[in-house]
Amino acid sequence: MIEQFEESIYRLIVETSTNLPGDVRRAIKAAQEAEDRATRAGLSLSTIASNIQMAECNVSPICQDTGMPTFVLHVPVGANQIVMKEKIRSAIARATKDGKLRTNSVDSLTGANSGDNLGPGTPVIHFEQWERDEIEVRLILKGGGCENKNIQYSLPAELEGLGKAGRDLDGIRKCILHAVYQAQGQGCSAGFIGVGIGGDRTTGYELAKQQLFRRVDDVNPVPELRQLEEYIMDAANKLGIGTMGFGGNVTLLGCKIGAINRLPASFFVSVAYNCWAFRRQGVLIDAGNGEIKEWLYPRGDEVSMEEEPEAAAQPAETEQRREVRLKTPLTEEQVRNLRVGDIVILDGEIHTGRDALHKYLVDHDSPVDLNGAVIYHCGPVMLKDEQGEWHVKAAGPTTSAREEPYQGDIIKKFGVRAVIGKGGMGKKTLAALKEHGAVYLNAIGGAAQYYAECIKRVNGVHFLEFGIPEAMWHLETEGFAAIVTMDAHGNSLHADVEHDSLAKLEQFKEPVFK
Repeated sequence: MIEQFEESIYRLIVETSTNLPGDVRRAIKAAQEAEDRATRAGLSLSTIASNIQMAECNVSPICQDTGMPTFVLHVPVGANQIVMKEKIRSAIARATKDGKLRTNSVDSLTGANSGDNLGPGTPVIHFEQWERDEIEVRLILKGGGCENKNIQYSLPAELEGLGKAGRDLDGIRKCILHAVYQAQGQGCSAGFIGVGIGGDRTTGYELAKQQLFRRVDDVNPVPELRQLEEYIMDAANKLGIGTMGFGGNVTLLGCKIGAINRLPASFFVSVAYNCWAFRRQGVLIDAGNGEIKEWLYPRGDEVSMEEEPEAAAQPAETEQRREVRLKTPLTEEQVRNLRVGDIVILDGEIHTGRDALHKYLVDHDSPVDLNGAVIYHCGPVMLKDEQGEWHVKAAGPTTSAREEPYQGDIIKKFGVRAVIGKGGMGKKTLAALKEHGAVYLNAIGGAAQYYAECIKRVNGVHFLEFGIPEAMWHLETEGFAAIVTMDAHGNSLHADVEHDSLAKLEQFKEPVFK
């Protein structure tokens, strides 16, 4: 039984990482129908849909950030949880070796990557007993970009754009709307949220994440919470944040809310934000033979993400945009000719760089010439073949905001002409783009297969000692498309959308629930 149990867990991991379940796909298809396909949001959703299909066909990660694997198990009384935990860990290591998970477990003190997603606290495994003779296993893979947009409020509180939030249902309403607003595009919107009301600081967040295991199309059995969920879905989609924070009609794809008791002195509202790549799945396993009896969520292959021919043929009417094809290295003249909204299609070599590399480059020379270069905020999933050649298995962008302390200095020091990432960057980077002649290109967050297809060869790598995600990979690209969202003239789409969405948030200041 135990060996087959490990195989069943491995199948669960692969399915969760590579194939979105049907309820999530339906929510994304509904978002496509709500957006004009000619807009930035519409184009982004089309890319997302293509990426979902590619991940399913390639049996490769939908998004390169496979997050912190979190398992919740219900097991029969007397089940050997020690052995089951050992087999789950073994399945995680195998899935990582096979390129179904990115090497995401790092030592919190040294930053050293374990290389197999195992280590103290990794993966997260919760056991609960129940009086049934089968095993239920649920798994969620929640990436770091959306995990960083989780937020917890302690009521009463003063909230930007909404004023005072009191210790009542209306205060809870304001917290949830503010949570969606503060995420902007950095959590790879359009997203899903789980909300936990009450508990202490720890159990509140646990409850919030538990809500993400609910089906998108379920109905809350608590009337007040059902009403609140419906309200949030309507109000949040009036904020105009849209897919990737590009603006649009759809900002939230799902909202699930739960409540538990609290202490009189504490009133927490905890929000777990999840990106559009809502990777969670579950299985019922036969406790006798360890085989999968049932998948708990509708399988992804039941819902095709292919566009209807008439929808794909709709003419572009609502947004003016240019497509500019450039080959690296870039010149200052080429970059200063770009404007916010332009679609840039890159050919040639680009270089990945995340937190470890940016910190290093501030005080050291680069191992390669970065004059005119493009830095891609990306931590790819990489596999080496029998001949020792590296291959890219998934390569979507990571959240760029983390590099804000370094990016402007690196642009100035090395002559970097373009930065690719997601979610935008701040005032310091915007000033450096204008002063030194560079642009920020927003790629579609989570579209790891779409961008991996654009990478034709791995030219080399430096700093493997940082770990595969943090290493500096030199990648030969062809047809790599991204949108200019911060240009060399001081314009920022991200700042504009945040400003506009704050104004829209303020319309929800007055009480709704008495």
